[in-house]
Amino acid sequence: MTRDRVAIAPAASAAEVVGAIVERARRRGFTRFVVRPTDVFSPRSEEEMLVREHDSLEFPGDASRAIPVVLVNDPADLESALRTPRAGRIVAIEWAADRIIPLENAIASVEPGLELWVFARGPREVAGALGALEHGARRVIVAVRTPEEVDEVEALLEGELPKELAWTVVPVSSVHPAGLGDRVLVDTTSLLDQSEGLLVGSAAGFLFHVASEAVGSEFSRPRPFRVNAGAAHSYVLLADGSTRYLSELIPGDAVLACRPRGPARSVRVGRVKIERRPLVVVTASVNGVDRTIFLQEAETVRLSSENGRVATTSLERGTLVYGARMTPARHLGRAVEEAILER
Repeated sequence: MTRDRVAIAPAASAAEVVGAIVERARRRGFTRFVVRPTDVFSPRSEEEMLVREHDSLEFPGDASRAIPVVLVNDPADLESALRTPRAGRIVAIEWAADRIIPLENAIASVEPGLELWVFARGPREVAGALGALEHGARRVIVAVRTPEEVDEVEALLEGELPKELAWTVVPVSSVHPAGLGDRVLVDTTSLLDQSEGLLVGSAAGFLFHVASEAVGSEFSRPRPFRVNAGAAHSYVLLADGSTRYLSELIPGDAVLACRPRGPARSVRVGRVKIERRPLVVVTASVNGVDRTIFLQEAETVRLSSENGRVATTSLERGTLVYGARMTPARHLGRAVEEAILER
């Protein structure tokens, strides 16, 4: 669910608030807007700015491309909206009542080549409109009443995933008991497969691949939504390429679920569970520099290696494990250019 599928429609009455909404949206990376005839804005070169005129969306200066807006009260309205020929092969729908089930019905029955746009009455309706039947509407026009609501919309969307991770295999140089510590379970709202996991580590310059619990043990069932990620102080890689401390994760955060040298995706945190458990500190040599990760000592906590997943109870000197080299200098989780020494 990305920004290019969302158009911000300022819905405030005061002109100064409308202006603040547009400026906030621009700073947040939104480039599509739907404004009223009384709103005066000049779109930037990369922006699309449509004008809502009663029952149509109009491109300034090109009335021939007007997109019809259809109010749907019942199944007959929906069927008519999807079957009526129109220029541009786009129809925008406003819901008078129910919105999720009729949208699912529309997506399931829409004819090839017809783009379906829908209006959302506020940020709360955006996720349902974008994700119905996994595909959602091609465009969601969301009414935004305050600049703060722009932030709410942004929080629902996925940013651009890191284009490429610098995967490498490094040898474990030591594994030692590290006493009791607060370890963090990250339960996601998605099911992870056994090759997926999170990138975690004590230093931002190198993050270890901690595998999911999609494989259980002789005494525990698989929990494919979970990663027993490490000690509370550790960095974890988010879906937008920034880092955050494990202890700071909250439900709704988007973390990067990835496979060594394979594809990655954004998944949302559903729950964070912190408990005191016996830990081990795993040290690996990365370009001559020691990098560490603190993990719970348990058969279900595993690092990814060239030979599959290796439990912390079986790790030993010389085990080759996967990780990713990262930009070490960070400010509020974002990579910055500066000299830094991490130990």
